[in-house]
Amino acid sequence: MTQTVFTGNFTQQEPIPEAAIDAAVAVMRSGRLHRYNTAPGDVGEVAQLEQEFAASLGAKYCLAVASGGYAMGAALRAVGVGPSDKVLTNGFTLAPVPGAIAAVNAEPVFVEVTEALTIDLDDLSAKAAASGSKVLMLSHMRGHLCDMDRLIEICDRDGIVVIEDCAHTMGGAWRGVPSGRHGLFGCYSTQTYKHINSGEGGLLVTDDAAMMAKAIMLSGSYMLFERHTAAPPTEAFAEVKYLTPNVSGRMDNLRAAILRPQLADLPAQVARWNALYRAVEEGLRNTPGLQVIERPAEESIVGSSIQVLLPGISPDAIEAVVAGCQARGVELKWFGAPEPAAFTSRYDSWRYAPVQSLPQTDRILAGLLDMRLPLTFSVDDARVITEIIRDEVMSAHVEA
Repeated sequence: MTQTVFTGNFTQQEPIPEAAIDAAVAVMRSGRLHRYNTAPGDVGEVAQLEQEFAASLGAKYCLAVASGGYAMGAALRAVGVGPSDKVLTNGFTLAPVPGAIAAVNAEPVFVEVTEALTIDLDDLSAKAAASGSKVLMLSHMRGHLCDMDRLIEICDRDGIVVIEDCAHTMGGAWRGVPSGRHGLFGCYSTQTYKHINSGEGGLLVTDDAAMMAKAIMLSGSYMLFERHTAAPPTEAFAEVKYLTPNVSGRMDNLRAAILRPQLADLPAQVARWNALYRAVEEGLRNTPGLQVIERPAEESIVGSSIQVLLPGISPDAIEAVVAGCQARGVELKWFGAPEPAAFTSRYDSWRYAPVQSLPQTDRILAGLLDMRLPLTFSVDDARVITEIIRDEVMSAHVEA
């Protein structure tokens, strides 16, 4: 019997839009790539991107930077995190999140994950009290939003500042509030596999004038902060301009030019991702041995990737599922593998952090599979992918 094989590419992005290519070429022809190297009367692509991104979220201030990791680091520095401080964060996240904490010589305190792949709010409450931490770097890992109302209630009660890592939730929301707008800072990524693509890049938003003034100075404004349009008034810089080190991490006009047309297209792109996500989700629901992660009604998702659980089956059986799908063209990543590979490192892989035990997270990650849903795929492709995953999971389930 001939098996279905998928021939798509899980790492192939859509082309950069023609409008973005034209804007990038115009910047290159001008020679003015640096954000502060603008012609008289020209605001510059970076400043315009900051205005447009802030407006899209209803934020007062926005700063465009070199990467999502830089955005997180700038936020941590701005709120005063320093050596030996403890910063709460998800036990299930990607390496740049604890990396940003370690880069300011602070210590990550990992919080358990739930089967919904969100931060465990009971464990957060307990560890907030036990650790003495006053900052939470909240990672909306793989686009999953926790109950943000309850999280903010916990953090307000314990005097914890919330910084949101929204690398996977740009375009998403909780009860209609955009991701990144619950905490003091929202941090976003424009790396190739994120929701708008400049290869690398990041954005930082806040409504706090003092915090944004510090972030702008940190990014390397060379006292040119008056050229920022999505920024606090000049008086907000009166003291911080003397006290804040330059940790250069600006975005350039070329990347901003590439991003602005994509930002305008983001709502339509979100709808396309969600169509792919729902097709895979529905196709996999009720598969023996496989658990779909149900999304709450309060969450507006961006389905650029999908995760499923294979609870209770052996590592050998999961490896067989991954290998069987790979042989048929479907690329799954397993977060329970004994050795980290590519982006699937875990909290116990980050040995620059103190050794910690997260038994609930270990159990969940042991059966967690992850798959990208690039927009180069169609809904018909999603159905083919679903058929292959179902076949391989059911085969492993029967054999187990």
